[in-house]
Amino acid sequence: MNVAVDAMGGDHAPEWVVQGAVDAAAELGVHVILVGDQKRVAPALDGRHAGGRISIHHCQEVVGMDESPLKALRKKRDASIRVAFDLIKSGRADAVVSAGNSGATLAAGVMTLGRVKGVERPAIASILPAEKGPVVLIDVGANVDCRPSHLFQFGVMANAFAASCLGISNPAVGLLSIGEEAGKGNEQVRLAHELFSKSDLNFVGNVEGRDILSGRARIVVCDGFVGNVVLKLTEGMASVMTQLIEKELMGSFLGRAALLLGRTAMHNFMRRLDYEEYGGAPLLGINGVGMICHGGSPPKAIKNAIHIAVQYVNNRVLEKMTFQLTASAPPQKPGSPAPSHEEG
Repeated sequence: MNVAVDAMGGDHAPEWVVQGAVDAAAELGVHVILVGDQKRVAPALDGRHAGGRISIHHCQEVVGMDESPLKALRKKRDASIRVAFDLIKSGRADAVVSAGNSGATLAAGVMTLGRVKGVERPAIASILPAEKGPVVLIDVGANVDCRPSHLFQFGVMANAFAASCLGISNPAVGLLSIGEEAGKGNEQVRLAHELFSKSDLNFVGNVEGRDILSGRARIVVCDGFVGNVVLKLTEGMASVMTQLIEKELMGSFLGRAALLLGRTAMHNFMRRLDYEEYGGAPLLGINGVGMICHGGSPPKAIKNAIHIAVQYVNNRVLEKMTFQLTASAPPQKPGSPAPSHEEG
């Protein structure tokens, strides 16, 4: 197993990325290829090679977080994220992990590897902590405008991923809307509801925003505009809730005592809300394995993203996804005219 890690991607690259890669190589026993400028990566590595399981693939350029993904990739042929996906194409790597420009990661994956057969739009799936176990929210930013058929395919791809990598047998799939009734929502959602209803997925109908973390649906489907807002909202709420609880408890003697006595419970609570536990969001629909991490990802998140990537490869998610896209496709109804597409 060889995982190419974009060592130059992220707010704290290459130091935090390299540390996460070293931890993953040591704990998982995989070979990690650090893709980036050797003059910067080598000092961060500081001679740590995890028993020969760490190597550096030199390239000089990087796509900045504020750059236009497509323009930058066309101009920077030696960009680290592009080179990382080239390693998959040439057979020297099995997966890519990056905390860099998410739009560039998506674009590089599609440009270099193409799409899974039958996939119209690749999507980004985020794993959220929830009451009954992890929930997959898809799409969270790759496609701000979608056709009903795109939403349906997001559900099929997430179904293959959740069953294979998260161990969720026959996951319940819900369509995010403004009401549970089939007729609620905009035209895009109503037509997508028909497609899901005719499929063999475990479709539980529409779910509302308040239901996302309840576990009623283990896969929640929406377009990338809505999904990105939901993702940022849940991350912000988790951080604020943790701070408010600590502040309230520290405000009195009894509260401090309760916090001390309940340290283990508090730690477990914070761990369940911590995005670092899953590390990154899988890029579903490209003909290969790509993981997109937060720009500020610490070493733990990088390590866990590599872990998910390894599971993705070992569990042959691509093959299962291709099969399910063919087997689950219902008769398609004509949709609205093709919407504009934005990546990143």
